Amino acid sequence: MTILVTGGAGYIGSHLVHELEDAGESVVVLDNLSTGFRFLVPSSVPFVSGSTGDRDLVKKIVAEHRIDSILHFAASLIVPDSLRDPLGYYLNNTTNTALLLDAAVDSGVKNFIFSSTAAVYGNPQTLPISEDSPTNPISPYGNSKLMSEIVLHDTARAHGLNFVALRYFNVAGADPKQRSGQASANATHLIKVACETALGRRPKIDVFGTDYPTPDGTCIRDYIHVTDLARAHIAALAYLRRGGASATFNCGYGHGYSVLEVLAAVRRISGNEFPVDFADRRPGDPASLVADVSRIQAELDWRPMFDDLEIIISHALAWERRLMANNGVP
Repeated sequence: MTILVTGGAGYIGSHLVHELEDAGESVVVLDNLSTGFRFLVPSSVPFVSGSTGDRDLVKKIVAEHRIDSILHFAASLIVPDSLRDPLGYYLNNTTNTALLLDAAVDSGVKNFIFSSTAAVYGNPQTLPISEDSPTNPISPYGNSKLMSEIVLHDTARAHGLNFVALRYFNVAGADPKQRSGQASANATHLIKVACETALGRRPKIDVFGTDYPTPDGTCIRDYIHVTDLARAHIAALAYLRRGGASATFNCGYGHGYSVLEVLAAVRRISGNEFPVDFADRRPGDPASLVADVSRIQAELDWRPMFDDLEIIISHALAWERRLMANNGVP
């Protein structure tokens, strides 16, 4: 049988596609290339350009390739953008997920893995955050993902679909083999932006908020290497294939770093100084997000291999240098 990866030309999805191919799986990618890049998908993997909200297209792909599992990455994911364009986020993230699920159920797909986010927790009351912590998103992005989780739960209950929802904390780094990484020219992820600034691709970096209730006043995040995250999806699929019950898992390392700690590490590893501007807080940014990872480590056959900030930054820097050397193409 074959796996359909939606958003497989994006940052995280493309890493998963490479890992699945390395594992000998049969894969098909569906992506509308609004934020993804065709060059991130292995040439040996069938690629379909289109929307996850196109039910007829999804059903055609499922039938032609005998799809039994869908891993759904396609989404809009920038918190500040969601505040400016909430309807766009609800349409792309929630409505299209519902349409994709409708096509999946109608076509007899057995397993569904959903890319969710720690943004569903909002401003957590306690740390680390467990999967049972209250969900109270503070941005349309977080709301759109939580709504999608609700749709997924209700669909699974009604139709017997098996699912895993993975709530990502902060994803960073690049493929150690340099086959994929963040390629967007307007990315907002801290480590990518800091690496670009250290290499002179940006004139400065902005730090949004220095008055949070954290040791140095800047936000704290749990950074997970993108390859470890991709392998968590493979572990989740194996879990479903062996009959695991539908479940939700946090994806992180269980410890965090502040914005200033990340910038200091990028300076140290790159060997370059770079300008930093301090600005007001951005709406939608919680002070601290750190995962409780006891459930995923107990239930899935998954242990991180790159739980080290220096390794994450080193891989990200290597990717940025490769993009610079090839005019934005790896």
